[in-house]
Amino acid sequence: MSKPDFYDVLGAQRSATPAELKKAYRSLAMKFHPDRNPGDDKAEQKFKELNEAYDCLKDEQTRAAYDQYGHQAFENGGPRGPGAGDFGGGMGDVFDDIFGDFMGGRRGQRGGGGGRARGADLRYNMDISLEDAFNGKKAQIRVPSYVSCDPCSGSGAKPGSSPSTCGTCHGHGKVRAAQGFFTVERTCPSCHGRGQVISDPCHACHGAGRVEKERTLAVNIPAGVEDGTRIRLAGEGEAGLHGGPSGDLYIFLTLDTHELFQRDGADLFCRVPISLTTAALGGAIEVPTLAGTRVKVKIPEGSQSGRQFRLGDKGMPILHARQHGDLYIQISIETPVKLTKKQKELLREFEDASSEKNNPESSGFFSRVKDFLGGL
Repeated sequence: MSKPDFYDVLGAQRSATPAELKKAYRSLAMKFHPDRNPGDDKAEQKFKELNEAYDCLKDEQTRAAYDQYGHQAFENGGPRGPGAGDFGGGMGDVFDDIFGDFMGGRRGQRGGGGGRARGADLRYNMDISLEDAFNGKKAQIRVPSYVSCDPCSGSGAKPGSSPSTCGTCHGHGKVRAAQGFFTVERTCPSCHGRGQVISDPCHACHGAGRVEKERTLAVNIPAGVEDGTRIRLAGEGEAGLHGGPSGDLYIFLTLDTHELFQRDGADLFCRVPISLTTAALGGAIEVPTLAGTRVKVKIPEGSQSGRQFRLGDKGMPILHARQHGDLYIQISIETPVKLTKKQKELLREFEDASSEKNNPESSGFFSRVKDFLGGL
């Protein structure tokens, strides 16, 4: 039986670019991957054909040989034999891309021996209040993930049995093929680099060694965290295939806006409105802190809107330190509204009795305006 055309297998044109070939391979490989089609022999065969085709066409030299001579290019000691033990090169470099990079590391990166794939890293987004960031918090989260299969203890083999050594690579996970004067080592096509094969798969996980399950995890959020802080829980990501090591869980924190305070690093800012008379005559106000206490702030006579008062060590705690930032109180002078007739009369009397020295900023401004216009 003749082999199908490699381009037809990938559903690609002969003029396809390397990127187009890779895209076609990724799409079909995900569809026919054995983990997504447990027990489906046709899907497994199609998956092998896809790997064989892409392993040949992804390399410029072997693709050129195939375009010129077809499958005969690899028969009788040809330049390379993707179907004769030099198979599976697409698995290592392409499936890493399929399942993506995460936090700078490969999801499909191999961990441990025997070609056992490391589980995926997971991301969990958590919203917390500014109070939680100030005090710290212990929270519980529910994470859907893949966990190690209990009946087979992650081996993928039916309980009472165990995986056997791969007859193709003899447990090495790699096979070698001659290429002229060189020997090329590739991932074993039979065991996909694991070095073992499962003849009697576990019924609970269908040979994958892991099952999907929602877990409840406890998370400790330290005091002083900022918006965008990342918390890593090592080994709490997805379990790896066939007993491979688990990935990590990354929790990304987002701080909610607060009705009273704005944060800038470890410092807090609070805008406090005060009356016109308090600003003019001076006085004292009580302001809140994020710790839940009140602090008295003295307002000097003649304070202007926008003036800030610093309360040392009343800001946010600094992460993993004993220091705190500062709390800045910014006053805003509130103009009286809904005045009574008597109040209006008193204000007019005050205005009549005022002079330029009572309003130095406005007097100085209009003096400069007069000079500016006169110069024009």
